[in-house]
Amino acid sequence: MSAGHLFLKCGHLRVPFALGVGRYVCQLQRVTLKFCKNRGDSLGIRHFLEYDLINYAKENPGVVVYVKPRRHRSPVIKAEYLNGETHWNCVGNYTREDIVQWMELLRTQYHEGPALRLLKLWHTEFPSIQGPWTPFTFKDPSLNQKQFPDKKLAEPAELKPTATEELIRLFKEQEAAKLNEEDKVQRNLG
Repeated sequence: MSAGHLFLKCGHLRVPFALGVGRYVCQLQRVTLKFCKNRGDSLGIRHFLEYDLINYAKENPGVVVYVKPRRHRSPVIKAEYLNGETHWNCVGNYTREDIVQWMELLRTQYHEGPALRLLKLWHTEFPSIQGPWTPFTFKDPSLNQKQFPDKKLAEPAELKPTATEELIRLFKEQEAAKLNEEDKVQRNLG
């Protein structure tokens, strides 16, 4: 089992304010494509830049795309979101189609989600109007009108015997049964 999730931020999934209520606001703010002009593992991103970058920029005018050539380094896609989060993705030896899919994923996702270790499987911003649970939540309402101290209420609730007491009782029953059998045998012989 991996312990990599221990270093993730923990919290609840949250949706950006008013996302989906009015018009859609793309959360991806800027993408930086870093690559090497000579290395073989940058071939996929170079093909993306040559054939698909212009169409991507035309289809997504709200996303700023930077192209940064670097010498002797692996290709990287750096995505920056409106909430200030930054996501790095090393795309060495990826094909052009893989780069297209990654760019689409980075554009459509709200980045804070996958990087969170969830505290609960469910969460609500509007807690129950009934209030928190207390030991008196499901008690009989007639207790509100009792005069204290009350002998009946002071008695302990049904106390079940402990495991030790139950074993002692069973042992005594077995001893009594043995004595009864011995008495019967003595009577029959005598």
